[in-house]
Amino acid sequence: MTQTLHDAVGGSPFFARLVHEFYERVWQDDVLRPMYPQDDRAGAEDRFRMFLEQYWGGSTAYSEQRGHPRLRMRHAPFPVDPDARERWLACMRGALDVVDPAPLHRAELDDYFERAATAMLNRNPLIR
Repeated sequence: MTQTLHDAVGGSPFFARLVHEFYERVWQDDVLRPMYPQDDRAGAEDRFRMFLEQYWGGSTAYSEQRGHPRLRMRHAPFPVDPDARERWLACMRGALDVVDPAPLHRAELDDYFERAATAMLNRNPLIR
């Protein structure tokens, strides 16, 4: 049986810490913070953790509770421009620095987050 990345990095505790460290940085960012639920940080952390765990081969609780992720649709109301993308990635990279996965796992996570952040772009500063 092939081990999932979810299991390889330590399962739920790894993703809970990663998401918490990510939100620690988001809450300090004046561009990103308004895009997140101001009165439900714990819920936001829980939903993001469940999504990441499911994506990486863990529990399917996210889909069971929320349905298909529909990431672009869920992010459409928020102005995700290249600056927001870079800020989001900086928060995630900082969180990854803290949780410090093995180099091969880090590379796989970095690759996914780069692609996902690019896929969420919905504003082009060159078009007015």
